[in-house]
Amino acid sequence: MSALYPLKFTPILKDKIWGGSKIAKMQISDDATENTGEAWILSGVENDETPVANGFLAENTVNELIEVYMEELVGEKNFEAFGNEFPLLYKVIDADDDLSIQVHPNDKLALKRHDCNGKSEMWYVMDAEKDAEIILGFNQDMNQPKFLKNLENNTILDILAQQKVQSGDAYYIPSGCIHAIRKGVLLAEIQQTSDITYRVWDWNRVDENGNSRELHVEEAFEAIDYNARNGGATRSQGIINGTSSLIKTPYFHTNEIILTQGVEKNYTDLDSFVTLFCVKGQGTIVANDVSVEIKTGELVLIPANIDIVRIFPTNSMRILETYIL
Repeated sequence: MSALYPLKFTPILKDKIWGGSKIAKMQISDDATENTGEAWILSGVENDETPVANGFLAENTVNELIEVYMEELVGEKNFEAFGNEFPLLYKVIDADDDLSIQVHPNDKLALKRHDCNGKSEMWYVMDAEKDAEIILGFNQDMNQPKFLKNLENNTILDILAQQKVQSGDAYYIPSGCIHAIRKGVLLAEIQQTSDITYRVWDWNRVDENGNSRELHVEEAFEAIDYNARNGGATRSQGIINGTSSLIKTPYFHTNEIILTQGVEKNYTDLDSFVTLFCVKGQGTIVANDVSVEIKTGELVLIPANIDIVRIFPTNSMRILETYIL
């Protein structure tokens, strides 16, 4: 069996009622439109599996690769825990308008209702217009009756924590935390492999036919953590030509790498795949004598059996380095 190498993937694009043109301007796909809201950069979600874009494994999906390479691709513990499903989902999200106010179920509730994982995630703000905001958690003590009253009175915004954002801000959104991305935010999202979202409120928005989008209020009641509050943005130490811890969760760890010159990474002691998600700039990633070009909005998957990786920025670049411990 031929050796694994750094893998790039062909993104899956999703046009949205709130989508914009920034993903098209990144030129990570010729298929992006003026309404592309999401680019799924690496996905093992059933029916939305991203195919490899480079090398002899091109056109195979990430889950198909796991069937063949197993722990060599994802690591022994990950293969035992997740089998042939890749455990994380990576997106670029362009909010040209406000996204719905929503919540995701935890693992226990998602397993009971949907026979799948829950959805905890992180956001990294790649770009934000002046005064752009996100919604994350409640701004006061909350319970279900009080929440329902505000929802019915169309005053839900009065009880939600809204926060201005800027490039480089990172947030952890655990399952159960009510949230929304607002207009003018471009971000990278890393999450559990799950596509379960309960929309709670959608700004009274209708489509071109006058129809409102489906809401999932009843489903959301049991999923919401009424104690969730906005803990504010996380920022890395910003070490130049080094690695800074950014977000640590039970599901993944993400670091920020800021480069103005080449670096070497040694993953010998890590029992996991590693993803290198470029959020600014461009450069080259080299491993197993294979060179892969990467630019803003693209990702390279480093198989678990590769120990040494070299990263060379063209000028400067920022990378989100993610793995599972």
